[in-house]
Amino acid sequence: MSFHKQPKDDTQHQNHLDGTTKILGSDLQEEATRSGLDNTLQRWIEDLKDVNNPELHQIIVDLQELKAHFGSGTLDGKVIGRLLGRLGENTIKSAVFAEGNTKPRVENLGEALLKAAKLVQSPSTSPEEDLANSNSKS
Repeated sequence: MSFHKQPKDDTQHQNHLDGTTKILGSDLQEEATRSGLDNTLQRWIEDLKDVNNPELHQIIVDLQELKAHFGSGTLDGKVIGRLLGRLGENTIKSAVFAEGNTKPRVENLGEALLKAAKLVQSPSTSPEEDLANSNSKS
């Protein structure tokens, strides 16, 4: 009897993509203090390694760097923003390799990464808060 590692099916990949997109839409600093973000990044790294596509190598490298950075306990918004931005761009580009229901999820993840990068780089206020602040000063 031989034991082969069962390949993940598309549903598992899609669930991982959905879970990562959801986490990116939440408070990353809060998520970083829990194991959820670390586990999510690790699953994503493993999913990409399973695909075994050299075109995805930079995404894996950036994910590993992001995971290590979040695990370091010292969060640098510039580093996180740079990594999230590059991950977002490369994730959107990688959607060409996805099929079926996975493709829109990869695209959504890329957009969520870009949005998270912008939030990390300018976390001070939301557009609504900016508007309220400018109105109250007049």
